[in-house]
Amino acid sequence: MRALSRPVHSPQTGPHQRLEEIVARHRAHPFRKPAAEHSRAAYSELMAIWDGRAPLVLDTGCGVGLSTLRLARAKPDCLVVGIDQSLDRLQRRKAESRPDNALLLRADMVDIWMLLAADGARPAEQWMLYPNPWPKPQHLQRRWHGHAVFPVALSLGGRLELRSNWRIYAEEHALALGLLAGRRAAVEAWQPEAALTPFEAKYRDSGHALWRVAVELD
Repeated sequence: MRALSRPVHSPQTGPHQRLEEIVARHRAHPFRKPAAEHSRAAYSELMAIWDGRAPLVLDTGCGVGLSTLRLARAKPDCLVVGIDQSLDRLQRRKAESRPDNALLLRADMVDIWMLLAADGARPAEQWMLYPNPWPKPQHLQRRWHGHAVFPVALSLGGRLELRSNWRIYAEEHALALGLLAGRRAAVEAWQPEAALTPFEAKYRDSGHALWRVAVELD
């Protein structure tokens, strides 16, 4: 039986009061961090496989890669790339049959966004499935929408979908989309028939409220 998961607990009762200030600062001062060597190697592997014609789907922070495999099976005409920092997590499903259009890479997602932007590459879809909520208020800038790279990720365009079991994370994400991309995005209650990730299944089975924000950036 799957162990139950505790809901997210945070002193925050709503979107962070400094979100707009931080997002504005990141918009005004572009992110410049150089990519790590292992990320560059992963990016070279991606670009050696991707012909630029098949729609590119990014599964950010894919963990063990189950969501990558499921998205690849559902989107056979796309190249679906799962990216995670942990080689250990990526290797847990190594023995599992992998669709030809699925690729799992160990890299820093921040670096991959920067490298794609530098090359003018345009993913068709980006998925942010249950990222670490970093619920302490002082950790706002560790959340994707509070990170300095977020304007770069949005500049790549395509369809972006976030899913989270913390409504405040989804609300902040939607607010940042409005501030940076001028897109009004709704925070929707979400109940999947078939879970995309192990976390989605665990949170659903634990009775958590699930939320999603989906937007076309182009």
